[in-house]
Amino acid sequence: VQLQASGGGLVQAGGSLRLSCAASGRTSSVVNLGWLRQAPGKEREFVAALSWSGGSTYYADSVKGRFTISRDNAKNTVYLQMNSLTPEDTAVYYCAAPDRYTRSGWPPKSFDYWGQGTLVTVSS
Repeated sequence: VQLQASGGGLVQAGGSLRLSCAASGRTSSVVNLGWLRQAPGKEREFVAALSWSGGSTYYADSVKGRFTISRDNAKNTVYLQMNSLTPEDTAVYYCAAPDRYTRSGWPPKSFDYWGQGTLVTVSS
């Protein structure tokens, strides 16, 4: 499974960005997909997750009400719409997915497949 993240950039505080994660390859191995982020000098943290088939979603408290995760099944793409961005949202954002045959549980906590990361910078 290959994950390709895109959509990062520089935005002012209060602005919005939409990240995309396109999945390819053996996508039948993936039923859940998540977004995580890593800010400079900090540990990687979970942001949001989506159940590909059922559409269930889960968010970290820090982004709840501001970020929305969604999917386009026809394009094998998951999106992260980020609104009301603050400088604290500055990070490299990764999409990731657990392999359905080796990991289970919701929301996903461990991941097997990772995108390359896309940088989001929010200026004050």
